[in-house]
Amino acid sequence: MIDSRIPYGAPADGGRYGEDLFEPERPGEAARIDAGALVYDPFTTHRLRMLGAGPGLRCLEVGAGTGTVARWLLEEAGVEEVVALDRDTDALAALGDHRLRVLTADLTDEHLRPGAFDLIHARFVLMHLPDRRRIVSRLAGWLNPGGTLVLGDTVELPDLLGTRSAYRRTMDAMWQALGTTIGTDISGVPAYPRFLSEEDLRNVAAEVFCPPLLPGSPLARFWSETWSRMRPALEATGQVDADVIEEALAYLDSPRLAELGPGMAMAWGRRT
Repeated sequence: MIDSRIPYGAPADGGRYGEDLFEPERPGEAARIDAGALVYDPFTTHRLRMLGAGPGLRCLEVGAGTGTVARWLLEEAGVEEVVALDRDTDALAALGDHRLRVLTADLTDEHLRPGAFDLIHARFVLMHLPDRRRIVSRLAGWLNPGGTLVLGDTVELPDLLGTRSAYRRTMDAMWQALGTTIGTDISGVPAYPRFLSEEDLRNVAAEVFCPPLLPGSPLARFWSETWSRMRPALEATGQVDADVIEEALAYLDSPRLAELGPGMAMAWGRRT
């Protein structure tokens, strides 16, 4: 079994999310992202609301994707402005709100200076980037006094007693493939509260959300689409073959599905 808690290190070829895997222009990619958003957005937006997201705030949405959280900040929370940052921003044009500023940029660009913000949110972004500890420092440095930084990334509690199931083997192969292809590493996610405290943020706290993995659910569709798009990379790990992947995909749509799927840890802190 490949333990997803073990850091894989940077990919040898310097691969990147959106270039070597999960290309945004590929048919169905936006639908895959939106399937995940259906699951995680209610949890995310509830926490943002509890942290004070509302009128008068200037917000930075990092890795804005298809814009679901940016839309909520504008339409439901009623914030003053959202800067939506991503390397591919084509999907954000449809939001059409004068309070939205789309920033097509790379978060790792040392010359990036997006301004100062009252709320910064980054979800499922840092886990795919190299030197993420340094990026936490940069994000914290963009906070206004009193501003809040919210980080969300994947955590997993694997079933260590069921290591040979097709589901577990495929999930483990996925983490290995993501690590070696684009450098994804979720091993450091539990350290996010400590990182925020080291940046002298206050009221640091964290929580974990593990949504139910049900057959035919948006979350099951998300993993099914993810594995289907990664087939060559999964097989290249040597951990699974085509038959194992097919069995795992069928399991995601089966009434026998019974797994504690990957969840999301959110950590936050406030600049004094």
